Amino acid sequence: MEYQIKTIGVLTSGGDAPGMNAAIRAVTRAAISNNIRVKAIYRGYKGLMEDEVKEFTTQDVSDIIHRGGTILKTARSEEFRTPEGRKRAYETLQKEQIDALIVIGGDGSFTGARLLAQEYNVPVIGLPGTIDNDLWGTDTTIGYDTALNTIVECVDKLRDTATSHERVFLVEVMGRDAGFLTLSAAIAAGAEAAIIPERTPVVEQIEAAIGHGRRKHKNSSIVLVQEHAIEGGVQRVAQLIEEVHPEYGTRVTILGHLQRGGSPSAYDRILASRLGCAAIQALLDEQRSVMIGLENDEIVYVPLSRAIQQKKAIKDDKWQALQVLSI
Repeated sequence: MEYQIKTIGVLTSGGDAPGMNAAIRAVTRAAISNNIRVKAIYRGYKGLMEDEVKEFTTQDVSDIIHRGGTILKTARSEEFRTPEGRKRAYETLQKEQIDALIVIGGDGSFTGARLLAQEYNVPVIGLPGTIDNDLWGTDTTIGYDTALNTIVECVDKLRDTATSHERVFLVEVMGRDAGFLTLSAAIAAGAEAAIIPERTPVVEQIEAAIGHGRRKHKNSSIVLVQEHAIEGGVQRVAQLIEEVHPEYGTRVTILGHLQRGGSPSAYDRILASRLGCAAIQALLDEQRSVMIGLENDEIVYVPLSRAIQQKKAIKDDKWQALQVLSI
């Protein structure tokens, strides 16, 4: 590396995810244990441009591993998408004498980090923090497990009332443009179907869902719908069902930001802690512009360009398992 890293910056960007605080804690303590100073950047790239920076000690990250959200706050910034905005961010890095930047977030956050690294030769390390689990190169992301458990808990409670009515209960699940949360939650909650953008046309998926319920002589069905599986979202799915099967009533539940909240699961705390420590080791190994991922329970370095540009695929065996289990 051209120079020794003496000070790192750490920020969280994009949507919050349970486990981000555990990652902040791990990054901070791993850095300090290697005699590297830590500058915490508040409100993501917006805070970086506006110099909202504070030096962290180990005490600053005490008693946060169990907390949801992010103590650094997060914000989306249109200005950072511009060359002028990134120039302001770099000026803050220089002013604060920050030698390298660790970004905890999703692909939008990594896109900005990669541009900053390219334009100003800043060493950048990404930690995958998103409930969507849609980043290529890692088996799972910080926050995914907690969000999945939250969805399953909600669907379990919904099933109690679903069994009392002759209705199709539709539950909208987050995931941006990916169906990982929806499919996994459908399997875990024993739903009749998952409607996701990666698979067959939505109308066919709806017909399959209704058919599964009929074959089992059930008077109700629970169907999980990925938020962007169809234009018009879950409300459009409800409309299509009522047009084709007027004998069924539909009820829609939108879980919304409930899926982002809550104390992180043990798995997410461990994952975030491992990835946070590995981020510092990556800098010591003279890595730059990489995401720290996990494959087959092993830490891997994934080029940010590949994590952003390559599309993560839904596992065929998972999709087939739902079809078999819902008959």
